[in-house]
Amino acid sequence: MTSLTTTTDPTGDGQLVVNEVVGVPGGIGAEARAARADALDAWLRGIFPARAGIALVAVGGLGRRQCAPYGDLDLVLLHAGVPGIDELAASLWYPIWDAGLRLDHSVRTVPEALSVAQDDVKVALGLLDARHVAGDPALADQLVRTAADHWRRTAVRQLPGLREITAARWETHGELAFLLEGDLKEAAGGLRDVGILRAIATAGVTDALRPAVHAAHRRLLDTRDALHQQVGRRVDRLVAQERDGVAALLGLRAADAGGVIGDGDALLRRVAGDARTVSHALDDAWRAADRLRAGRHRTAGGRPLRRPVARDVVEQDGELVLARAAIGARPDPSLSLRVAAAAATTRLPIARATCEWLAAYCPPLPAPWPPAARAALITLLGAGPGLVPAWETCDRYGLIDGWLPEWTRLRSLPQHNPVHRFTLDRHLVQAAYEASRHTRDVDRPDLLLLGAFLHDIGKGLPGDHSTVGAPLAEAVATRIGLPDDEVALIGRLVRLHLLLPDVATRRDLSDPKTVAGVAERVGDTTTLDLLHGLVRADAAATGPAAWSDWKGRLIAELVARVRTALDTGVVPAPPAPDPALVAGPLPVVHLGEDRVSVAAADRRGLLATVAGCLALHRLEVISADAATVDGRALVQCRVQPRYGLAPDPIALRADLRRAVGGDVSVTQRLRGRALAARGQGAAPRVVWHREAATDAVLLELRAADAAGLLYRVACALDEAGAQVRAARISTLGGDVVDAFYLVGGWPSDADRARVEAAVLAAV
Repeated sequence: MTSLTTTTDPTGDGQLVVNEVVGVPGGIGAEARAARADALDAWLRGIFPARAGIALVAVGGLGRRQCAPYGDLDLVLLHAGVPGIDELAASLWYPIWDAGLRLDHSVRTVPEALSVAQDDVKVALGLLDARHVAGDPALADQLVRTAADHWRRTAVRQLPGLREITAARWETHGELAFLLEGDLKEAAGGLRDVGILRAIATAGVTDALRPAVHAAHRRLLDTRDALHQQVGRRVDRLVAQERDGVAALLGLRAADAGGVIGDGDALLRRVAGDARTVSHALDDAWRAADRLRAGRHRTAGGRPLRRPVARDVVEQDGELVLARAAIGARPDPSLSLRVAAAAATTRLPIARATCEWLAAYCPPLPAPWPPAARAALITLLGAGPGLVPAWETCDRYGLIDGWLPEWTRLRSLPQHNPVHRFTLDRHLVQAAYEASRHTRDVDRPDLLLLGAFLHDIGKGLPGDHSTVGAPLAEAVATRIGLPDDEVALIGRLVRLHLLLPDVATRRDLSDPKTVAGVAERVGDTTTLDLLHGLVRADAAATGPAAWSDWKGRLIAELVARVRTALDTGVVPAPPAPDPALVAGPLPVVHLGEDRVSVAAADRRGLLATVAGCLALHRLEVISADAATVDGRALVQCRVQPRYGLAPDPIALRADLRRAVGGDVSVTQRLRGRALAARGQGAAPRVVWHREAATDAVLLELRAADAAGLLYRVACALDEAGAQVRAARISTLGGDVVDAFYLVGGWPSDADRARVEAAVLAAV
């Protein structure tokens, strides 16, 4: 018997890897996968009980002879009603478990297996991969042939159910082509979808497994092999920290001449391209199945029924095709854009033959674009839910590169900020889609859509992407034919697209200098409204971590104050303190839904005390304002629960009253706990802004986030003799940018250095 060598999984979860068989090397690639299948076949035949009327059938990866380094065995023990089958099964399964292999198993007769397949489309698909391994070959062949025949006869009826299951899986796992950390198997465009394509091809619905799909499938399998080998266990999600190692195992090197991307990013771009190939092929296959099930719509004369939907575009059999006049005449350079706009607005797919014809025969667009092309682009970007599928179809056939030469650099480019969920190209298209929700809020909806689409065009190039991207966006705007003033406005939107969120979350909005500075940079209310719409679209396209109710309120407050300054020329006065805090006996503690307000006898260190008490109750401080009014020290904080659970208000109010009253026991509790959890990561940094405030200097701390950080820094500032007028806390992923307004001019370099050292020591 061929011996099987197994290597223990370093994670200790009991999973083993079949990576070395006597005389057969392991590794990555089709030959290595086949070698693992051969080794497993031989080993299973060696332990298979010698009895008539039974057969061992492999499904899944072993059935396809595509065994990953760390993978399950999917086995069916077939029998013809032989007695004692449970004991026979146990004699087979236990040696497999004893070898440390993960096993998914079943024991069935051929009729039982076919009955289950009839009721469960997943089982029906699994049997399409069935392969005889040991025992009675005739019994196994009966199952394989009958299962395939049954699928061919019933596939058209079962495909709708399969499509629902597939859509639910996509909803859970997302689209592999656009995810920064996608699941190679379960995400849309992954290995699971290739199995569905194989099933549709087996049913004879369409030629789903074209050469491009075979090549993409092989590369995705290689990537999964390398990922298993890199991590040392079964894992299908390609996380960021493993990309470089997987790329090295695949021998993949970044080919970007400018050195903008690394090996791991080159791998991600390749995976994205392969996933797109699989996804597009599956879209075509679903449509072919729909047409087959619905039947073709014909006129009384027997010709296909055609319905005009736009100039030169008609619907036929649920797809968009070109009108005959458009094919016979000299093509208009704007034709491909007009077809894309029609697809997006009608939410109908473009026929494959039409895409191929446009790619081959549609002439390039002149510079500047004709008005019809420009109008079609704006219609496409503003089409809402139809934008993304129409754009992806056009990108699949190379039409986008003809419209925008810059797209080649942007396609599948990873974004390394943890709040981003999409690659750069999908983020830009998604931002345009999200901007379409705000077009009624602005005077120039066309410029909002275009600005959202181009706002991150500078990413992937050296330098600040807002600054680098502005001239690139202006060049695109010029090429598509916008007048000079609108070109300049597009550039300004790109250059300033981070202004509102940065200022709203990092600066004191009650400071007249903050509002005046934003008003000066924005210039007019038209630009202000466009930036406000762009900010919301950008955040929605980025991911859930990029937006929150409090951030939306801060930005809206800033926009309102800047609008007043632009309309009247007068900067709004700071809001008056809450009257309830400046009257009545001390201390005063008010708890709101997202606010905590405290008034106490004027003394130093009140902000640190309040911040520490909030940290003790697992509340994150988003912003903090400190002031002295008529001998009272006031601290007002906007807060949110650190772990999503609100604290007990009675306990919080009691601790705040005791703490601000000087209760040493509370101070000791919060100091001990807050100091126990410090952030990790890169070295913290302090940046001074001398001209950012009316009556203070701004100390900006950039550091890793940690519980109690505001408390520790506030204590350090207090001990260094710095009075904090306001604080703004901005969290991005695992890092924070905390801004502290220190009362006074702080002209001395030595004094600033002393304060800076104290802050860094506290972090």
